[in-house]
Amino acid sequence: MAVTLARARRVGCAAVKALLRFAFMVANNLVAIPSYVLYLLALQPLRALGSERFWYVEGVLFKWLLAMVASWGWWAGYTVVEWGDDVKAVSEDEAMVLVNHQATGDVCTLMMCLQDKGTVVRQMMWLMDHIFKYTNFGIVSLIHGDFFIRQGRAHRDQQLVLLKEHLEKYYRSRNRKWIVLFPEGGFLRKRRETSQAFAKKNNLPFLKHVTLPRLGATQVILKTLVAQQENGTLAGGDAVIKESKSKGLQWVIDTTIAYPKGEPIDIQTWILGYRQPTVTHVHYRIFPIKDVPAEPEALTHWLYQRFIEKEDLLTHFYETGAFPPLQGQTKAISREMTLSNLWLVGIQSLAFLSGGMWYCIFQYFYHCLF
Repeated sequence: MAVTLARARRVGCAAVKALLRFAFMVANNLVAIPSYVLYLLALQPLRALGSERFWYVEGVLFKWLLAMVASWGWWAGYTVVEWGDDVKAVSEDEAMVLVNHQATGDVCTLMMCLQDKGTVVRQMMWLMDHIFKYTNFGIVSLIHGDFFIRQGRAHRDQQLVLLKEHLEKYYRSRNRKWIVLFPEGGFLRKRRETSQAFAKKNNLPFLKHVTLPRLGATQVILKTLVAQQENGTLAGGDAVIKESKSKGLQWVIDTTIAYPKGEPIDIQTWILGYRQPTVTHVHYRIFPIKDVPAEPEALTHWLYQRFIEKEDLLTHFYETGAFPPLQGQTKAISREMTLSNLWLVGIQSLAFLSGGMWYCIFQYFYHCLF
């Protein structure tokens, strides 16, 4: 009986905590997202004077919004440990980020672990499933210039054309630096069986922890954003460019997300916090763009190799609880990613103060007009 009562208490406390967290998330969205939109509407004259300043301000607001999402997980005890290459070294360069996809929490994890990577978050572009357009965050992503892609063979060719047009119109004009995509084209649990059947038919490796990636979006991004100069060297020449931040993609960042016991965090867990504190592990490997082939067949092979390597990384992680060391290292080095609670509280406070300010402004004009 005592055990039952103790368990009932724990369940009750967890339910109350989840309800309070949900209420906070709803309030957070109700003040932060409209404030983001209204600030940008108010700043339209600045856009007319110079779009660069406008998109700088928009990027700062965008980063703060993503920090709010990160705070929901951070305060629930969902933290990140990073492995592999240090991506801060290329945070000011243009890069394409390839990520394995297990659940909706992957996006939240990236929102958290990229917060301390300089200007990356405010200058990044996301490729995401079109269904996200209809979520509460859809209006923010639309304004920021993210691309919503429809999955399925029937839409594939048209979507790739639209992606190319979108990149040409928005990527450089808004001074974007990193572009994030999930080449598998869906969650692991949904695509694994189909991917394994395709691998068997085409004599490709049998993968359990990732699926074989799709080429289309990656190829369009490379064709559209890779410039003639690469990593300080003119393509086909020996002249060294002193400017380290050259035009065009400079790097591909192969990012592998691993959850303890292979149990991913979804967005509901991130919001409600009913799962015990969890450490998510993120592994980075950086490739110079000059090492990435341009021809479709060679690019397909290169991309497959990255996900075969991800499979090996994840297998090692699930067996040992750690990623293997990089080539040339004798021991794998991990880095605990941290966020400042004071900074997060400051951003949340600004969001609620902004919501109150806009409410007062609307009330004032309403009484003046009516």
